[in-house]
Amino acid sequence: MNTYVTHLESAIDGTHLPADRVQTVHEGRPLWVRYDLDAIRKNVNPTDFQNRPPTLWRYRELLPTSDNTEIISLGEGMTPLLKARRLGEKLGLRDFWIKDESQLPTGSFKSRGFAMAVTMANHFGLTRFATPTAGNAGGALAAYGARAGAEVYVFMPSDTPLVNQVECTLAGAKTFLVVDGLISDCGRIVRELSDEMGWFDFSTLKEPYRLEGKKTMGLELAEQFGWELPDVILYPTGGGTGLIGMWKAFAELRELGWLKSDKMPRMVSGQSDGCAPIVRAYEKGERFADEWDEAATCATGLRVPKAVGDFMILDAIRESGGCAIAACESDIAGAMREAISTEGISICPESAACVLAAQELIARGDIAPDDRVVLFNTGASQKYAGFGDQEQISIHLNKPVDPKTFRTTYSHN
Repeated sequence: MNTYVTHLESAIDGTHLPADRVQTVHEGRPLWVRYDLDAIRKNVNPTDFQNRPPTLWRYRELLPTSDNTEIISLGEGMTPLLKARRLGEKLGLRDFWIKDESQLPTGSFKSRGFAMAVTMANHFGLTRFATPTAGNAGGALAAYGARAGAEVYVFMPSDTPLVNQVECTLAGAKTFLVVDGLISDCGRIVRELSDEMGWFDFSTLKEPYRLEGKKTMGLELAEQFGWELPDVILYPTGGGTGLIGMWKAFAELRELGWLKSDKMPRMVSGQSDGCAPIVRAYEKGERFADEWDEAATCATGLRVPKAVGDFMILDAIRESGGCAIAACESDIAGAMREAISTEGISICPESAACVLAAQELIARGDIAPDDRVVLFNTGASQKYAGFGDQEQISIHLNKPVDPKTFRTTYSHN
């Protein structure tokens, strides 16, 4: 198979760029990968996917790879779409689902983006990579970079969860902690040293292919629901590639005629009120988001004070009839604990913010009890070691336990 990619297109002004060479951004803004959808429609039927391995690569006609592209893979399979009946009942929803991205190779949805981005970087002969990260992106680039035999540099805020720091160093990445810095400060370091160090900048949306990997979340969701889309998608939003990628996937599927209905889901962007630039821009009716001052949230993936794809996120939200909503920062830890203990699914704090967003939207009537609602769990809770109040996580046993006393105390709790 030759790739069906026709060109790259500037998301800000529609300028066309060739896809047969390394491209980054245009006028400082991201690029779309565009396909010959007419040719795909003539040569592929959605039923074809059923006979292919259950990985993101099953959608190869809608991806930038071709037969002669060496795939850089860690075995990233389709993630489960789980009916969350008990949590749905607590929220007041009868048709509530969780798409669990925590089961990907690096424990988060970042596996999708970097599987694709590193594959294409390898295809173009790039061997030195760098990225700023709030945590999971760094671990994913380190892992996929190691798989490709590349040299990887990762820059992260010094308060990034320890698990993320360790996974980067174990994968061989040269890992640097930026004291008193945010991901935007880390991004500035990567950008300013790019010429001198000769690395390729894998910052969010600074190259076009990470988005294509994230797009497969939308393709999978459509296939798992029998080519029908849900009413509402709740998505935690930092840099926003997942939300943007899914909206792109849905648009392509609709143009291909593969969807059973033209109904598109309402895209809900969930943030924390400790860092909510997308919410603020949405509420003001603006297309571009101002940088958020003093960004602070326990959901480190949401701590992105300025997203390069802000207008792409806001366009998708508005086109879908969705919204952007900020959860109360002080409630995120409790919502995470409640969600995990209710369903047993490894809900990360970023997705817990979306549980809180759902509560508010249901309370004000923006989500109806019979709506089919999908929450994306973008990462594994165990990657946030030390998260929350340790006294509430465990009961410390500092002396030998008397079975009779223990049974009397806890048997009815």
